[in-house]
Amino acid sequence: MRLRWISLVGVVVVIIAIWASDKIGWEGERTVYTARCEGGNWLDGHCTGRLVPSDRYRFRASRSRQEVMYWIVGSRVPSATYRDCTVKDRGNWSCNVGTNQPHTVTHEMINGKPEARETGSGDSFRTVPKWEWWLLRLGVRMTDTES
Repeated sequence: MRLRWISLVGVVVVIIAIWASDKIGWEGERTVYTARCEGGNWLDGHCTGRLVPSDRYRFRASRSRQEVMYWIVGSRVPSATYRDCTVKDRGNWSCNVGTNQPHTVTHEMINGKPEARETGSGDSFRTVPKWEWWLLRLGVRMTDTES
């Protein structure tokens, strides 16, 4: 009986670890979680204020069409598509973005991680791991993060 409980706990821990790493998702999709620095500024990748959860950006990469569709989860803002892309898989793609095209948090994904982009607009958000975003959403106070 004890071995069953240990096995069950082990399976639950593995499932939570896989979920938290965002390795399970819809075919061709990757979600990027962001946090804002409220009441402070980003200084060398650290928030001087309070971290709060921000938008979740979802990207659906199509290898056959060599394009990436993107949208903000739960937002009324319409989705858009990067059409001039090189897509290897959902976690490895890069797109050339025109100046008249709506921008999003990234236009390139390498090994499942969004590459930072310079917007020059003083964006107040940074990407955070899925588990950290959910903790912020649950009200767990976090005051510092790496970009």
